[in-house]
Amino acid sequence: LVTNPATGEILAMIGSRGYFDTEIDGNVNLTTSLRQPGSAIKPLNYALGLAKGYTAANLFLDIPTCFTAPGQPTQYCPKNYDGTFHGPVQMRYALANSYNIPAVKMLALNTLEDFIATASAMGISTWKDPKNYGLSLTLGGGEVKMTDMATAYGVFANSGIRIDLNPILKVETYRGKILEAYDHKKNPPAGKRILPAEVTFILSNILADNNARIPAFGPSSDLYIPGKTVSVKTGTTDDLRDNWTIGYTPERVVAVWVGNN
Repeated sequence: LVTNPATGEILAMIGSRGYFDTEIDGNVNLTTSLRQPGSAIKPLNYALGLAKGYTAANLFLDIPTCFTAPGQPTQYCPKNYDGTFHGPVQMRYALANSYNIPAVKMLALNTLEDFIATASAMGISTWKDPKNYGLSLTLGGGEVKMTDMATAYGVFANSGIRIDLNPILKVETYRGKILEAYDHKKNPPAGKRILPAEVTFILSNILADNNARIPAFGPSSDLYIPGKTVSVKTGTTDDLRDNWTIGYTPERVVAVWVGNN
């Protein structure tokens, strides 16, 4: 899915490898289907933390930690993608390398209710009742639509302004009568401010910091585009069923999902 975050235009949408291929259940649009986002949802959690006054230099202890939720008989003990722990890490490096335990600690500080409220304001439409979720929500425990993720990441690209997606340029009858028309260039939508501009600036800077993500991705991964400043986040679900990459600049948001639908 490729969008123009400033106008909400959908520039490209490919929801299936082969829409008419029945052998792969191709007759489905993955860009509007419910999938778990994995760690691709973490930037929304950290953005809330920044808005609450935490900084990119805030220290998190990435050590074995178990969390007890009210009314839950078992403890929640998250692990990192690489199966190791990294000790004291700043928010910048925790997000850039997608460490799970700091993200869960960030959510515990933010509160589940505030995170769902902020994510909903940014465009996530599928999270309704906080009682249905736990701290694993920041690791991708709640299903989302790619179109909603593009709207939410568009808030980052627009310096805190939400612009809803609009795939329609013009609707006309067979006789040429125009029923609806949108000139996104002459009349761009005003949008609504969701996050302070300084919060999105810091968040985008972290996601574009190639040096910060070297421990997890190396210095020259596919996320690094020489000569360009691109903010990007990956996401993978526990069973490796869903794999996401979402990147953006002020001009484009690109969301990619790889998996078996």
